[in-house]
Amino acid sequence: MKIATFNVNNVNKRLPNLLAWLKSSKPDVVCLQELKAAQADFPEEPLRKAGYSAAWVGQKTWNGVAILARKSEIVVTRRSLPGDAKDKQSRYIEAAVNGVVIACVYAPNGNPQPGPKFEFKLAWLKRLNAHAAKLIKSGAPAVIAGDFNVVPTPADIYPTKSWDKDALVQPEGRAAFATLLKKGWTDALRECHPDEPMYTFWSYWRNRYERDAGLRIDLLLLSPALRPRLETAGVDRAVRGKPDPSDHAPAWIVLK
Repeated sequence: MKIATFNVNNVNKRLPNLLAWLKSSKPDVVCLQELKAAQADFPEEPLRKAGYSAAWVGQKTWNGVAILARKSEIVVTRRSLPGDAKDKQSRYIEAAVNGVVIACVYAPNGNPQPGPKFEFKLAWLKRLNAHAAKLIKSGAPAVIAGDFNVVPTPADIYPTKSWDKDALVQPEGRAAFATLLKKGWTDALRECHPDEPMYTFWSYWRNRYERDAGLRIDLLLLSPALRPRLETAGVDRAVRGKPDPSDHAPAWIVLK
């Protein structure tokens, strides 16, 4: 079972790239983030023709998350992250696919920091931790995949000081992510590639992709029930080098 995550950065604008990648990579399940499409504007039909069913939570202009599945039913269990009834941002969708709980996340960016956007990010990550603990307690095989907007450690960003004040590298966000690992979740990319950068995001500015000045913020976490089934993991870096690309590349895992 191949499970991937891809911040597509506008699903309609990047649809040709997305379809080409689906055809070449053939993931069984895909978590998409940053759809930038209202609910009615999601390209369900082209994806269906490509062999993928879909469930999504759209949002006009910003945000938006989706789960795609090949030859499997998607049974949606949640369309929002619990813990804040006032949060109307489309950042979380959860479903059962082929016996695995798939949680697709698009964490808040948090910039500028300090400030209310950063406080919202930390509160959101705290809610994610609380819900993730319940997923582990359930005993169900589960994957939390998506754009966490956290660079977990200094090893997950190219050597630079230019990001030091950015919300993605602050100790509070890193601590929230570290808590997930302490509670039993496994960072699958790091498990398979302990010493490689495995970047998933390269800003459009200053030739950062060409210079491989990247960050690792797109992650796949495995519940304890799934960790023994992890075979391999990777990043389809070349997707970022296609014409008119997202600034992210897909990351993926293969489970026994």
